[in-house]
Amino acid sequence: MTTTVPTSASTPHVLRGGTAVPPVGLGTWPMDDAEAERVVAQALEAGWRLVDTAENYGNETGVGRGIRASGVPREQVFITTKFNRQWHSVDGAAQAWAQSARRLGVEQIDLLLIHWPNPDQDRFVQAWEGLLRLQQQGKVRAIGTSNFLPAHLQRLIDATGVAPEVNQVQLSPVWTQAEARRFHAAHGIVTESWSPVGRDTALLQHPAVLAAAQARGRTPGQVVLRWHLQCGLLPIPKTSNPQRLRENLALFDFQLDDTEMAALSALDGQGGPLLSPLDFGH
Repeated sequence: MTTTVPTSASTPHVLRGGTAVPPVGLGTWPMDDAEAERVVAQALEAGWRLVDTAENYGNETGVGRGIRASGVPREQVFITTKFNRQWHSVDGAAQAWAQSARRLGVEQIDLLLIHWPNPDQDRFVQAWEGLLRLQQQGKVRAIGTSNFLPAHLQRLIDATGVAPEVNQVQLSPVWTQAEARRFHAAHGIVTESWSPVGRDTALLQHPAVLAAAQARGRTPGQVVLRWHLQCGLLPIPKTSNPQRLRENLALFDFQLDDTEMAALSALDGQGGPLLSPLDFGH
């Protein structure tokens, strides 16, 4: 799956429900409140407009403070957050929303996700029903999942007739998640990539990445993030470095050719084992 997306990759993703999402977002794990406040403010001032957080990160309060400190109007910032397994019920999802909204200091959350399916407790369908209700009430603009396998997504569709608008998964050239991406594409689900530059791997030092970076006059990180864009993915890289904040947005004035895209995609399987949603989750 190395389909290239040309300059249109700089345009937002439009979710099935009509919500427009910026093409790249700022990840905030494992920042604490103080770091999140500082980095989010810097990122928004640098031009970022999508910020990803979660209940489990423990930094929603800092993210909200950073948004307000930036001076960027709330309506120009797209906020994603996620809730934990204890809220996997219809009423629990409503409680999770209320607590996240309070910590973030917002009246509406742009994208709310179930953080992990936690199949051992088998209540993720009820959590999804709760998200559908929140969306109907106008409390969230868009709804989705994180770390759901195709079998989990199919259960949501079978139970409610509605697929998530987004599924956020661990994805990079060393974990291309081809099966998940095929399922997402077939059901109108946008694929969002966490750990997009291959955290705890040697991806950024791989010869294929370095060769493309040299040929394009870019950093290895920019090359990998550009790969995501040209695959039609939505990457959410985390950095607290001001220079990388700027670099990670400078992705829309160059393009990888088909050979470079194929070379990066061929690294699949070199990242070690993925965290399994079957036995891991908050």
